[in-house]
Amino acid sequence: MNIANKDLNLLLVFQVLYQERNATLAAERMALSQPALSHKLNKLRHQFGDPLFVRAPRGLTPTPRAHELAPRVQALVGELEAFYELCDGRDFLQRSARIHLYSTDYLEQTLLPRLLPILRSQAPNLVLITHNTRGQLPREELEKGTCDLAIAGFYNDLPETFHQQRLLSEDFVVLASRDNPHLAGGLDLEAFLACEHLLTTLTGDLDGLVDRALQARGLQRRIAAGLSSFIAPTRLVRGTDLLLTCLRSLAEEAVARDPELRLHPLPLAVQRVEVMQIWHARTHDDGLRRWFRQQVQQVAGTLGQPIHSTS
Repeated sequence: MNIANKDLNLLLVFQVLYQERNATLAAERMALSQPALSHKLNKLRHQFGDPLFVRAPRGLTPTPRAHELAPRVQALVGELEAFYELCDGRDFLQRSARIHLYSTDYLEQTLLPRLLPILRSQAPNLVLITHNTRGQLPREELEKGTCDLAIAGFYNDLPETFHQQRLLSEDFVVLASRDNPHLAGGLDLEAFLACEHLLTTLTGDLDGLVDRALQARGLQRRIAAGLSSFIAPTRLVRGTDLLLTCLRSLAEEAVARDPELRLHPLPLAVQRVEVMQIWHARTHDDGLRRWFRQQVQQVAGTLGQPIHSTS
């Protein structure tokens, strides 16, 4: 039996006739004329090889074959209605779903304190799973669908099938211990180069934006350690003469946490970091993921403002 030769709309006609047991009421309920309903009933009878509904003193009465089919038709129609409601997407915030976000620990610390309460309140069945982007665009994961959204400040040369949106822009500052002996007179370029440095390296190289800016001036800094985290280095500076060049929000959070740390302007020009969210065309029109991107954008716009508790 080939389903392509079947008119699935007739299942709804069957269900309404079975429920109403009256041709006039069934036609009104489906907004059909009496001739149109009679035509569909004839097609139903031909399709199932049975009269299905015969005239009775008070309307129509189902045949034994109709009684036999009714539970299965009801289940099928219910499943089809649920399927099209799901496709319509109006209830996507209530669906059970998982969103995979590729990012960094810096952005987890920055965005999630504000984002998670929104997700728990408005999309209670949504589970957010984060992955470390490890310094590279997760292109294959985005294309395959194992990544729904990627957020970072170092993605370049995006394929045409990818979309992007700017979330925020940050400058670099220098985090140091308050008692760093090299900074008694402030932080200039000479003092900057006199210290050893920590840096974040997601790919294992030690050639960051600061190093390239120094190289352009024929200078080089001394690296004590390269770490795979943005947050961990901020906890290693206290009580040392180490310097950490990092994004302003990271330094401000570290200073607020530890009064023994100080924030200094970076004594050389380095381009700002533009943090972007990236997604594939395959999820561009998905209602849930579009809503999620909107929440991320709105949360990014509130950074720097105090977090208000909803409890």
